[in-house]
Amino acid sequence: MLWIPQLTQDGSYTFFSEEFGEAFHSHQGAKAEAFEKFAEATRLAQKAQSNRLKLLDVCYGLGYNTAAALEVIWTVNPTCQVELYGLELDATVPKSAVAPALLQPWSATVQNVLTALATHHVCVRSHLEARLLIGDARQSIQTIRQRKFQADAIFFDPFSPRRCPQLWTVEFFQAVATCLGSTGLLSTYSRSAAVRSALIEAGFQIGTIPLERSHLRHDWAHGTVGALSQNSSLQPLSQMEQEHLHTCAAIPYRDPTLNDSAEKILERRAQEQRSSTAESTSSWRKRWGIA
Repeated sequence: MLWIPQLTQDGSYTFFSEEFGEAFHSHQGAKAEAFEKFAEATRLAQKAQSNRLKLLDVCYGLGYNTAAALEVIWTVNPTCQVELYGLELDATVPKSAVAPALLQPWSATVQNVLTALATHHVCVRSHLEARLLIGDARQSIQTIRQRKFQADAIFFDPFSPRRCPQLWTVEFFQAVATCLGSTGLLSTYSRSAAVRSALIEAGFQIGTIPLERSHLRHDWAHGTVGALSQNSSLQPLSQMEQEHLHTCAAIPYRDPTLNDSAEKILERRAQEQRSSTAESTSSWRKRWGIA
């Protein structure tokens, strides 16, 4: 497949997926998003003080979340040993992302890692053991579970729930939870009530990624962070966000066999919403003055 780079506002590039009808990153800045919503949200600068870190990148894509993580970790601690797994559906995406213009924002060391993973799906060198698993993440995650991998940070970055509901279900989050260490953090750009309620049902404690600069009225968070136990670093949800979890929007996506089509998952949720007596999302928006 031919992937055409699209320039984002911070000078880095992303791709647009015709299949999912979405770009891989925010057009406000692909590189900035990788740092803010993933590397920083999972507290990697602090975690890098240890001698070893384990990372899981769900929906590796262009490799930016992995790249940002390695930049942060090795800036703090150049000798930190990193073990990393990336899950990606389409091998042509990372392969197309190692064009010189797309690699330019990253250090030479990280450029080499991204190139090796895109080309060979493995990169083993001093201070790094990384593997890229190609295929449906619902199946690939089983490989990670079988190896009893316990991540210090999980970057959860599929296309949006309405476009790719199969990776935002309670059941998939339950599978992902078994790969997160007891003190680890999961981060995602999604602030969706359905995603947050699915995380909670899967056993996560959740917090918000707060907005730190000017934003549109319909924005209320940069994303969500999850942990499997009480974690003082989690930013509590605002009252508005808490009330969002009691609306019809909070009915989660479900995929009992981890094998259903997107259409079946969407219809299952729609049926549950139709029979729900929870507050409508439009009523919640009106109450909080959200456009």
